[in-house]
Amino acid sequence: MIGAAWNLLLGFAWVVLTGDFSGRNLLAGVVFGYLVLALIQPQVPALAGHAQRLPRLIGFIGFFLKELLLANLKVAFDIITPPWYMKPGVIAMPLKARTEFEITFVANLISLTPGTLSLDVSDDRRVLYIHAMFLDDEQELRRNLAEMERRALELFL
Repeated sequence: MIGAAWNLLLGFAWVVLTGDFSGRNLLAGVVFGYLVLALIQPQVPALAGHAQRLPRLIGFIGFFLKELLLANLKVAFDIITPPWYMKPGVIAMPLKARTEFEITFVANLISLTPGTLSLDVSDDRRVLYIHAMFLDDEQELRRNLAEMERRALELFL
């Protein structure tokens, strides 16, 4: 979080020093600030891992958009075709997320994906209960959800 604040501060400094207060110039300042922070990251312990967050974020966005598209197509196909293939059910998924923010983030990602809905979190915050439209292959669903959770938690490293 400190790296993001410094990055934004460097972007604003770039805008002020160049005298061009456009959005494009602010974006250029943020990019230059990111590069500067990536270069000095080894010397400043507070910036540890900052340069790796953007590639992880881009990778996660690509992964999530692919999962979102596939889930939409699966649900749309089931709605359009006369025999319904859905086999709804509820599963309990053990969580690796520990903080309230991480649990909320993972639960919302699951709920955003068509065909799955986060229902509840256990009192000890270790299990997430999920309703799934397609529970024909429970192990595959668990693997997909665990992969989504793993990739989401990598964003916070």
